[in-house]
Amino acid sequence: MRYAPKEQIATDAIKAWKMTAALVMLIVWIMLVVGGILTFVFDFPQWPLWIAIGIIVLSTYFVIFKLPNIRWRRWRYEVFDQEIYIQHGILIVTRTLIPMVRVQHVDTKQGPILKKYNLASITISTAATTHGIPALYDEDASNLRDRISALARVDEDDV
Repeated sequence: MRYAPKEQIATDAIKAWKMTAALVMLIVWIMLVVGGILTFVFDFPQWPLWIAIGIIVLSTYFVIFKLPNIRWRRWRYEVFDQEIYIQHGILIVTRTLIPMVRVQHVDTKQGPILKKYNLASITISTAATTHGIPALYDEDASNLRDRISALARVDEDDV
């Protein structure tokens, strides 16, 4: 079996993922509060509400404080002259090899949360699929995008 890729994504990815998770869980908590209000207004049984509160408390802790760290430790990538090797996943580890000759274009993208931490994600498009490398520092993402683009062009010229 092939060794794991060497490169890691930026450590600030953990902060960005925690912020994203907190916003998602805020929406879940708002829905829980609305459900709780409706439980009392319409005199529904309260036991499902208490079960939901317990599940959401545990989920909030796991999704915000544990999952981003685990996710960061599992994300790896490496760019070779002939291929891009990406590995990610927590329970199911996905290892993807993208041949340079198949790369059609490479994009960087940056939403408001990534921008706050000076991060950007790279999207690598082939004819069949799109692959991504999340949360690299801005300069690293730009350099990697340019490097992949140059390697893909060289390979295309050689074919």
